[in-house]
Amino acid sequence: MTWEKTIGRVSFINCEPLFYNIPDEWSVLSAPPSWLTGHLLRRDCIIAPIPAADYAKHKDELYLIPDIAISSKGEVGSVLLFGVDDIENMKKIALPTDSATSRALLQYLISRKNYDVEYKEMGPDLESMLDICDGCLLIGDRALESAKSNPELVKMDLGKEWKEVSQSPMVFGVFAARRDSDISAVKNAYNALVANLEKFEDSKSIRSDVIELCSSKTNQSVERLEKYFGEVINRVDAEDMKGLRKFLKNACKVDEDLILAW
Repeated sequence: MTWEKTIGRVSFINCEPLFYNIPDEWSVLSAPPSWLTGHLLRRDCIIAPIPAADYAKHKDELYLIPDIAISSKGEVGSVLLFGVDDIENMKKIALPTDSATSRALLQYLISRKNYDVEYKEMGPDLESMLDICDGCLLIGDRALESAKSNPELVKMDLGKEWKEVSQSPMVFGVFAARRDSDISAVKNAYNALVANLEKFEDSKSIRSDVIELCSSKTNQSVERLEKYFGEVINRVDAEDMKGLRKFLKNACKVDEDLILAW
């Protein structure tokens, strides 16, 4: 199957509403968020959800795909800072290798508090990170699982903190395509994802099936995931785009308008 019939997806459940029972004509390339940027740039897939911070780095090569993303209106539940002590006492914080946006966001939020913090890049594992650091950032399914097993260690939900600071939603991942891509192929991939998202939004049975599947993948309860899929949102609106612009300007130092594919 060609790269124009391959869609990248984050290897976390936050994308499941877009990819559940996607038609067989599509191949799905699953990878951590920070890996997907390279896959997209190398033409391994036609579109992919990449970290918003990576879009900032490669904005001259990429279009943004409208309407779909990985965002939150406040509390996100799966982008969390963990630690034994309070944030103001943290001297070293571990940053995961599978993230880009959340790393940039955490550093921006910490800088606003004027705390003197050293950052260390590590593999995303709660125990090993906290063995040598006072705090650690985890994202996606690992953050959900760590919050379930160690709720007392959660010190910051980055989506919630961003909303309090900016008064705007936080867009963690944006769907993007190379600017030299065939726009008809890009739209075909977009249409497949939007069709799935509409089923998730409109059909109680499809929503239930997706949540049951996610529960089996993560060992999270159905009740927790019902809440989670109200925290993590795949359809974005003008308010989300405003939040994205704020993040790109304040945390990534990119003060330019977004270039959409159409």
